[in-house]
Order: sequence, then C-alpha cells, then structure tokens
Amino acid sequence: PAPPRRRGEREGVPARPNKPTFVSVRHFSQYCRWEDLLVPNHVQQQQVMYKKYFFIVILQIVVLATMTSQIALPSAQQLAWHDMKYYAFVHFNMNTFTGAEWGEGSEGAARFNPTALDCQQWARTFKAAGMKGVIITAKHHDGFCLWPSKYTEHSVQYSTWRDGKGDVLRELADACRMFDLKLGIYISPWDRNNPLYGTPEYNEYFKKQLEEVLTQYGDIFEVWFDGACGEGPNGKKQVYDWAGFVATVRKFQPNALIFSDAGPDIRWVGNEQGFAGETNWCTLNRDRYVPGTPLYQELTAGQQGGTHWVPAEVDVSTRPGWYFRSSEDNAVKSIAKLDSMYYESVGRGANLLLNIPVDNRGLVPPQEEALLLAFKKTLDATFGVEIGADSKELVNLVVIEEDIAVGQHIEHWVVGLKEDIDTKRRVEGTTVGARRYVSIVPTVAEHIRVDAFANKEAYRRFKVHFYYKPKIE
Repeated sequence: PAPPRRRGEREGVPARPNKPTFVSVRHFSQYCRWEDLLVPNHVQQQQVMYKKYFFIVILQIVVLATMTSQIALPSAQQLAWHDMKYYAFVHFNMNTFTGAEWGEGSEGAARFNPTALDCQQWARTFKAAGMKGVIITAKHHDGFCLWPSKYTEHSVQYSTWRDGKGDVLRELADACRMFDLKLGIYISPWDRNNPLYGTPEYNEYFKKQLEEVLTQYGDIFEVWFDGACGEGPNGKKQVYDWAGFVATVRKFQPNALIFSDAGPDIRWVGNEQGFAGETNWCTLNRDRYVPGTPLYQELTAGQQGGTHWVPAEVDVSTRPGWYFRSSEDNAVKSIAKLDSMYYESVGRGANLLLNIPVDNRGLVPPQEEALLLAFKKTLDATFGVEIGADSKELVNLVVIEEDIAVGQHIEHWVVGLKEDIDTKRRVEGTTVGARRYVSIVPTVAEHIRVDAFANKEAYRRFKVHFYYKPKIE
C-alpha cells in the first residue's frame, strides 16, 4: 500500500523529503525524483546554487562571443592588401588612340596600334617608384579587349598590332612576374560594343570574359568593377548579375579581392581627387550599397561598427584625364601635389591607386616617369630611417598603426608632449585603421606621447613610429 500523506502534501503531488528518504523502486516514480535518492535537502540547495552560477557564467561567455562575432574583421587577403599601400592604375586601351575618355564602341579594332609597347618599361618604372602592383584596363566601356577574347571581334586579335597575335595582358603578366609586382584587372561591365548588352544573355557573355582573364594570366590580386554607365534615359538597360559576377571571380581567383562602390571586398572612396576621409572606417554596412550607388558620398567615411570589412581605395590620375592626351603633358601633377595625395590617402588608412596614362607608343610618358622617381626619393628621405622613441632627434611625422587584425577600434587619438598632453603642440583626430600619418611641429622624440581611445577608454593595441619629413623643394 502507498505510504500515508504527510502534512502539507497535496493529493497526487508528493512533498520533497527533508531528510534522506528511502522508498522502494515500485513507489519511486510516484513520490520521488532521481536526485532525491540519498541526497539531503541542503545539498540539493547547493546544487541549485551552483547550477545558477554556472548558467550565469555560460551566459556571459555566450554574450561575449556574440559581441566579438559582430565585429567585422579583415580577411588574410585584405590584410595583405592593406600592406600594399600604393600601386599603379594603367588606363591604356582604345581611348588612348581616339582621345576619348568614354569610347562609343564603334571604333574599328585597327585603330589600336601602339608603335613601341613595352610592358617591361611599365613594370620597371612602377617597381623603381616603390609601387607594389598594377591594375590594367583590360576592357573599358567601349568593349575593346586587350586580350584575344574568343567571344568578340572587338579585341587586339583583330587589330594590326603584332599582326593580330598580340596580347597586352600576357605581356604585362610576364613583366609583373619579372619585377615582382602584383597584377590586377579592371574590366568594365558596361559594354557599348556588344549587341547583347541590355539583355540577360549579356551577363553570361560577361562571365565568360571574366573566366578568360582570370584563368590565363596567373594570380590576380584585385578585380576592379567600374559602376559607371552613361547610357542615359533612353539607353539600354542592363540588369547586372552582380552575384554571378562575384561568384565567377571567387571560383577562378579565390584569393582575389573585388572592388566596386559596394565592395564586396574593397570600396570606392567616393571621390577622384586623391584623398580619403579624415574619418575613415574600414567597416561598412555593405548591403546598403550597390555598384553605381547614388549614396557614394557615404563611402568616404565608412561606418563605425559596419557589418563588413570593406576598406577604401583612393583612385586618382596624374593628369586631368584618365587616358593619355599630349595636350595634357604640361598638366601632370607636381611632386608636392602627389605628396599631399599620398599623405591624405595612405596616411589616412586607405590605399592609393595612382593612374598612369600610358601613351600611344605604349610607354609610360617621360613626365610621369620623372614624377614617380622623384616622389620615391621623397619617400625614402622620410621613411628610410626610423627615429627611436627614446632618441633626442627631432621628429615631425608620427605614424600610428592599429592592430586591425582584431578589427578597427580607435575612434580618437592624441599626439602631444609627455609632460603635458594639453599643450599647443597637441594634435588629435578620429580614426587610425591600418595607419595614420600625423604631422607635428619638430619635437624631440623622447618627449612625444601618443594616446588612443576606443569607447571613450584608453586603447593600447597600436604601434607608433617616428620620422623626420624634409620639406619638398
């Protein structure tokens, strides 16, 4: 028979015992839980307490892991890209021979005929200038291809250059390997020559061309998608398969980074004047943008706490135009201007993509060659020797480098004197990212103090380097 009910025990609901309780197995399921077996009540209370503490600790770990996972981080390829700092953009195509910036697509292939093309001269010049790579306009908006594409007759194969057997991409890829430069490909989705443009079939055509340039010329470090399209209100409307284009790049060049207004890996800085924002976050709410976005002004600063790591690239030309015109020979930027652009792009955590318009001979013009080599001397004069932090030498350039492998956190930095950070020599700003160049009045190195803050608290994951930058004559 069942044992009698104790006081306070409701019918059908056994009370928990206050002391060790022994019941038969036959009655166990009716009156006890497994933990009641030979377990005193005070021990059970301790177990409940431990379980609560354990749950709190686990909850804290989960919250911390969730917060960490929400911080956008750079990939290994993006970290390597940040280290490149400065590389060449070569606009050389049909427009070089027509004088146009945007070709019509109706130009005959025979018009492309460089008389002395020498990609080794390009690579040799870029290497001597301290550049780390080159991106070439493999196909611009007029649709002319610098490689012998089997999908169009608007290419070098149908020109008189090299008797139709030439391949600019092949010669440049070989020269890049010779001079240890990375190769990138600009390829325009907008194509004013191809009759398929404006139809779904064009997307498949473009993917086939992507496959050609991504599988025949070795490793590609960057694929550059231009968002420009000037068709106008009555022009052809092409609904681009951006997801398909990105997937094609990922398939054939998985280590290549993809540039466009919206990334997905590198974003446009939002201007073509040669500067990054004073505030420059490498993070971006990427899904808010598309290539050709009207919200391009937002791209300059990026967004603190953005969903994805999409750093800014600054593209600018040495001349007023992107393509070579002899009428602009006297309008090439000065060393002082190039210096200013370098410090306002690379020095603000972006990379500088400097356009060098190769001339109609197929050579880097002498004006650009002289500019690049002279500018390299100024860089060497500044960064050739680092000044020690405990030195009594004068410093007028402080370089701050954030540890971006763990994300971008610094939102405020201050450079001043150790004795008193609040002096007239104090310089301060917002973001750092990959690097921040801070110009100061000449100060003895051992007196300089650098502070950085994230979430209004001191932040320590950064390095500081001291240099003296001579005046540019």
